[in-house]
Amino acid sequence: MAGHSKWANIQHRKGRQDEKRGKIWTRIVREITVAARQGGGDPAMNPRLRLAMEKAKAANMPADRVKYNVDKATGSLDGINYEEIRYEGYGIGGAAIIVDTMTDNRVRTVAEVRHAFSKHGGNMGTEGSVAFQFKHVGQLIFAPGTSEDKVMEVALEAGAEDVITDDEGAIEVLTSPADYQAVKDALEAAGLIPEMAEVTMRAENTIELSGDDAAKMQKLLDVLEDLDDVQEVYHNAAL
Repeated sequence: MAGHSKWANIQHRKGRQDEKRGKIWTRIVREITVAARQGGGDPAMNPRLRLAMEKAKAANMPADRVKYNVDKATGSLDGINYEEIRYEGYGIGGAAIIVDTMTDNRVRTVAEVRHAFSKHGGNMGTEGSVAFQFKHVGQLIFAPGTSEDKVMEVALEAGAEDVITDDEGAIEVLTSPADYQAVKDALEAAGLIPEMAEVTMRAENTIELSGDDAAKMQKLLDVLEDLDDVQEVYHNAAL
């Protein structure tokens, strides 16, 4: 199945993430804390914790720090009680935005998110106002030049839902969240290492933004991502 070009957007997003590496550990610690508290401290029995620990390893977080935060979350140590809250809204040109947060102060977080939207040309929506435009999926992206036939054969055999090649030759593998780890393991075992791999909220359709609109949208996204309580920002803008 063919798809529009996403490769430039993916590379841009990776670059933005690398620039913000300093904040990534904080977000991973929160994710580990909530995952361990909800599903227990054994990653073999807790897929969400296993994903968080993978992120920690990719971000070069020391194993003893990971263990400390798992122990803290599962009651071995006292810790802060984080609450997960999702906000939805609209950006430039009506682009849909989802903001996932973890916070110990709901009042502070909603005020900061609302302020970011209103100051930078967006507006907050009600619960469910844009979420229907996204699908919760496992997503693995392979660089142009990767063998499409090999990716498709291995991915579909392992339980992937779809394999999409964009105009530039980048290959996107989509799975259910439950099958993500099995598909990722199978692809890596076949020597197919993804450029990006995550469980995410994937936009069903995108809105093209360019020029000033793209710059304004990027500013709004940057401000949202820089908020201390924000874990992830998802949107459907093609910048």
